[in-house]
Amino acid sequence: MRLPHPPSPERSAELRERFAEEARSERPDLAALCLLLGAQADAGLDEAGIDAAQIELDELAGRLPFRPGGPRSWAVALRELLGERCGFRGSAADYQRLESSLLHEVLRRRRGLPILLSVVWMEVARRAGAHVYGVALPGHFVVGFGAAEEQVLADPFEGGRVLTGSDAELLVVGATGAPLQPSMLAPADPLEVVVRILNNVRAWAAARPERSDVALWGVELSLLLPSHPARLRYERAQLLVKRGDFLAGASELEAYAEVVGAVDEGAAERVRGQARSARAMLN
Repeated sequence: MRLPHPPSPERSAELRERFAEEARSERPDLAALCLLLGAQADAGLDEAGIDAAQIELDELAGRLPFRPGGPRSWAVALRELLGERCGFRGSAADYQRLESSLLHEVLRRRRGLPILLSVVWMEVARRAGAHVYGVALPGHFVVGFGAAEEQVLADPFEGGRVLTGSDAELLVVGATGAPLQPSMLAPADPLEVVVRILNNVRAWAAARPERSDVALWGVELSLLLPSHPARLRYERAQLLVKRGDFLAGASELEAYAEVVGAVDEGAAERVRGQARSARAMLN
């Protein structure tokens, strides 16, 4: 198994600038954001590789029937092409691999997490003219076709299985113990999808303390998105200290303390104490 290794600092800086620009554009391109994320993880993904991944999505779209009909017909056509003929699907083992969160690797391996397989479904279907979108069910990402009143859901992780209403209900109950709410079926916009992918990357890295490098770029890309929780700055500071960059980590802790101090001075003082401890490690 080829383990992804990060790009050079210069390449990384360029990728982050492009990622931030795309994320702040009027209509963010989901495939482009996922591929820039992938290049941040894997130095082997160069510009030719990014272009090749986009071309593969185009070619897959070209293999779909011309406008097959209503939402269910689209869902069935995608299942037959991507799930049955091309073999895209997921398995429990895919949750243990970083590659399962990288679009170019998902295209290569035909395996991935539910959300990345859903990105493949969405991007192929969108290129072919379908009304398609992601649906961020709690604990399991799926794809929706059609307007709300005629919505059809498909599960790319299961090879594109078309879901019934009870199937979706069972997925939500299994993940949360609570019933399915109509709001859970709303389309997820591209930035919401990217946030969830980055959360998965950070969760993968959190379970592997030796991969703090992955945790750090996952946080730093999250911070480039137009909207993000302030606590990500604290997470970044902790990672910098953990990786031995005590000065940068202390500075980030102090900046975060200023933000927190506006609402909780006690918490801010605790963070300042952590910053002092980080600076002391320089001696």
